[in-house]
Amino acid sequence: MTPFHQLTANSLRGEPVSMADYAGKLILVVNTASHCGFTPQYAGLEALYQKYAPQGLVVLGFPCNQFGQQEPGSADDIAQTCHIHYGVSFPMFEKVEVNGHAAHPIFRYLKDQLPGVLGGRIKWNFTKYLIGRDGKPLKRFAPFTSPQKMEAAIISALKS
Repeated sequence: MTPFHQLTANSLRGEPVSMADYAGKLILVVNTASHCGFTPQYAGLEALYQKYAPQGLVVLGFPCNQFGQQEPGSADDIAQTCHIHYGVSFPMFEKVEVNGHAAHPIFRYLKDQLPGVLGGRIKWNFTKYLIGRDGKPLKRFAPFTSPQKMEAAIISALKS
């Protein structure tokens, strides 16, 4: 089992979820926020999820309040924004930190594997990580990269 599949996170409802549950799936991990200029990306992420889930894609959303305090709400507030305003049906997790000493282990691992231009730090909300079916991180996408611009990388990874 890969290191990614050995990690866990709590769902938005507070239930522990093993990343091993997603073994064999192509995974897109995204740090999200409900009050960010990139928040409309939820709709594009949901469209990718709906289109490619039958082929094995899963999108995992991790709300984060570290950038401009753009995710200040409770789990219920986050759920309302995601589900009611953007129709999100992909799994959402509890609010996490992605940088610093309290960074969630999933993001510590992903930043270590795909450090990016800031030397291992995440720059802003909606940084995205594509993880292969085998649990190995494949590609990191910047916050400004729209979900539609990731589609070719997703299609390629689904084929491999």
